[in-house]
Amino acid sequence: MSEPERQPTRSSRPHLAARVEDALYRRVAWCLRRRGWTLRIEPFTCYGGEGWVRVLARTVLAPPGAARARPRSAPLRGWRRFAIAQVSGVAIDVDVAGTRRRVVADRGGYVDSVVLSDLPSGWHTIRLSGAQAGAVLAHVLVVDPAARTGLVSDVDDTVMVTNVPRPLLAGWNALVRNENARQPVPGMAVLYDRLTRDAPTAPTFYLSTGAWNSEPALVRFLHRHGYPRGPLLLTDWGPTQTGWFRSGREHKRIELRRLVHDFPAIAWLLVGDDGQHDPQLYRALADEHPDHVHAIVIRRLTPAQQVLAHGSTVASVAPATSADDVAAPLRPPTLYGRDGTELRSLLAARGISLRDPADVP
Repeated sequence: MSEPERQPTRSSRPHLAARVEDALYRRVAWCLRRRGWTLRIEPFTCYGGEGWVRVLARTVLAPPGAARARPRSAPLRGWRRFAIAQVSGVAIDVDVAGTRRRVVADRGGYVDSVVLSDLPSGWHTIRLSGAQAGAVLAHVLVVDPAARTGLVSDVDDTVMVTNVPRPLLAGWNALVRNENARQPVPGMAVLYDRLTRDAPTAPTFYLSTGAWNSEPALVRFLHRHGYPRGPLLLTDWGPTQTGWFRSGREHKRIELRRLVHDFPAIAWLLVGDDGQHDPQLYRALADEHPDHVHAIVIRRLTPAQQVLAHGSTVASVAPATSADDVAAPLRPPTLYGRDGTELRSLLAARGISLRDPADVP
């Protein structure tokens, strides 16, 4: 075995931003505990495959009686979802079909751990509990090992009209506006329903740069507007060990490659919009793993939406031309459309679906 390539050395000390944030939350947690706030586990939708489950959750402080007064299914005005105090280093017991594993929350209070599991394919619930926190149930999608295709969808301006990339609008949508006021992109729910109806084993994942705090609201939005059920892969807006802010683009890149690694038999239909970086990210994945990208579908924003998205009437990347297809005949196809209705027609014209290629006549 050859010697591993040496990487540049970097201080293991957390970035100043992370140290400031940690000190602030320690102080806030101390004050809230004195007021009677208690530890609570916030479960996220988890997923897994044959023999394993990826557990996603967060440990936070909640006011006395909060769990009884307002369940997770109740809608909240945006800012209330962010008015929490994270708790780091909490040990969580994960009960999967009678088998218990222990995981530990990171400095942001997040749990992101893979545990062994013998759950069959389909939807299940697992139990999360802690020494100082009550038990909660988390939903888990175990992907069918026979699945050969799957759907990965962006959220903002792909399934939901939010114009979220502009900072002021992002703050308004996330912190002020009531979640029930958000509108779906026309035709996208019907498109996804038709795609997944043809392929019952195909999993659906929603990949977004949105914060984990908004996960319950997004789950309710997707259910209310008829989108297929599936795990959300979100991120944290706070500082990291190495910088002031997380990179949303890097988050998407990492999660896309993780899905390729976790499910090597699946070719993904990737759906996004041309307001930010989805076309570039999807094409990069297709160039690296052409056998794992079934097709790329991009919703084309209007000029007004482009201005709200990134300050210009021009799309963030030009649509692929027919010359590109001739130059790279093995590249997965890329389709552009204004909404779900137009994209559904384009997919039908190209004969692209989520059905297992072995089942297509």
